[in-house]
Amino acid sequence: MNDKPTSLNAEGISEPFASESVPLEEWSEGTRYGSTFRYLSGFGGANHVGVALEELAPGMESSLNHYHMLEEEQAFVLEGEITLRLGDKTYPMKAGDHVCFPAGQKVGHSFYNHSDTPCRFIMIGEKNPNEVVVYPETGRVGVRLMGEGYDKSATMEYWQRADTETKKRS
Repeated sequence: MNDKPTSLNAEGISEPFASESVPLEEWSEGTRYGSTFRYLSGFGGANHVGVALEELAPGMESSLNHYHMLEEEQAFVLEGEITLRLGDKTYPMKAGDHVCFPAGQKVGHSFYNHSDTPCRFIMIGEKNPNEVVVYPETGRVGVRLMGEGYDKSATMEYWQRADTETKKRS
């Protein structure tokens, strides 16, 4: 049995809910990265599309710059201001602005709160179990199916280390 709060009723039907009823979660890594969020789609019982209501504090970054090979992501700013890092460019965003990150668009994206007030935004993304995420600045490649990350610089040719000579069989 799942003890997590949910909007599913006794019959397993997802009912409407107030976003404030979804538990507030928080994460951080050092003093540079971190946010608070409410995982709306998980609370509602969704399995294929992820929707999170996020709040990014002043001076914080949302994640390492990254792109997705199989998943599309979208962000919609609800209140405050934020800077989108998209490859080598930056774009100021404010309430009412929207951005799409199509699957396979090989340009890293992340957010930075350049303002002195929190920024609230909605993140929408797929939940593909076979997703591959590339982090251009660190060289990490995350493979969700494996639950592992790899160094992109450690690539191999297809036949590398393979014994390609015929062996005498007995």
